[in-house]
Amino acid sequence: MFARRFALPIALLLAIAGIGGALYAQLETGDRGILPLDSSGTLEIGGIHVDVGAADANSARYAGWRIAQRQGFKALWAKMHNAPVEQAPNLPDSTLDDIVSSINVEREQIGPNRYIADLGVLFDRARAAPFLGVEGGEVRRSAPMLLIPITVSGGTETSVELRNAWQRAWAQFRTSQSPIDYVRISGLGVDPMLVNAAQTDRPGRGWWRNIIDLYGAADVLVAEVQLQRLYPGGPAKATFVARHGPDNEIVGGFTLTTQKGDGVPAMMAEGVRRMDELFSTALAAGRLTRDSSLNLPEPPPLPVEEKPIEAKPTTVGNAYQVQISSGGDVNVYNFAMAHLRTMGGIASATPQLINPTGVSYVLVTYQGSIAQLAGALGGRGWTVSTTGGNVVQIRSTSGKPPPLPPPPVAQPAKPPAQPPAQQPAQPQARQQ
Repeated sequence: MFARRFALPIALLLAIAGIGGALYAQLETGDRGILPLDSSGTLEIGGIHVDVGAADANSARYAGWRIAQRQGFKALWAKMHNAPVEQAPNLPDSTLDDIVSSINVEREQIGPNRYIADLGVLFDRARAAPFLGVEGGEVRRSAPMLLIPITVSGGTETSVELRNAWQRAWAQFRTSQSPIDYVRISGLGVDPMLVNAAQTDRPGRGWWRNIIDLYGAADVLVAEVQLQRLYPGGPAKATFVARHGPDNEIVGGFTLTTQKGDGVPAMMAEGVRRMDELFSTALAAGRLTRDSSLNLPEPPPLPVEEKPIEAKPTTVGNAYQVQISSGGDVNVYNFAMAHLRTMGGIASATPQLINPTGVSYVLVTYQGSIAQLAGALGGRGWTVSTTGGNVVQIRSTSGKPPPLPPPPVAQPAKPPAQPPAQQPAQPQARQQ
């Protein structure tokens, strides 16, 4: 009995502990998280190949870096002006030394008297701007775009749950010269739970709006790569697909290959560069427009304020008590009430006490004095007397209801006056 009573609670506690442990493992694993490089203050040009010979290794390396600075500035100038490299100005080495921030060694081979390398040159944005002909080194940027990198390998879709070459390539990509304002996530914190491959397939706009607002973006870009390896460490093929918006609209795609497994990082870096070109071209063509469904729905229109109808001011009358002596005839009371309700100047006539065989009391609101009310009732054929104050007594002298006054006789309309007939002119006698 004891075992049955406590078996279910213990099972629930173990289940909750297991779920909590899984969530803790998902959030606290050390196999994820790559912080993006901050390139806001630099301008970079990469892929510069140098092959220099000299008397010794240090001289060859120094000469190779000098050549990389010259070629790098010309390539950057041509890129920012969309012009041929031959039109770029030639700067002295002393000026280049001042505006170059650092040299990034992508690959190098150093011999006794020879230096072969692939280099990248980083220029200080503020110092290089006057020589590049760009004010402040700024370029036209898009609205903030939340970037979701997805890797499909072995039938599994991965975003930032685990460190991978595709995420690292985007984290190391310097976005200062790109017209796309990328919002890159690191994969730390709640990133794997909110921004993952499953999220890109959700059509619900409410969840999309929450995620975009959380990361300070205005739209979403999905960079997907499908990686296929012939065998571990062997040739690899990668198919890159650029998508835009919550509906995964395809912007473009391409395919890259490498013959060695250690060439995958370089292939991913090239994939990032070419995918950035796809996004930049789509932006220039006006294709990266924000889906209107990502906007918050407009609130319902406010009710139209109806202006209150101004009540016309009414003249408040005086209250009088009219005492009706019916003399035992109920018709006298009825005729008296009919006269009070139809007589001009009376706003209301409310019976207070009805006594058809005796005296009835009626509260009358009359727009005038008590003398005027008595005169109006007298004009209707009633015998009127006032006892002072606000009391008027009426009775019929004949014991029957007084006759109603005859309606006014309509006077016939006068015919319009005819103009006098003109007499024919008499011929005048001709004077001789």
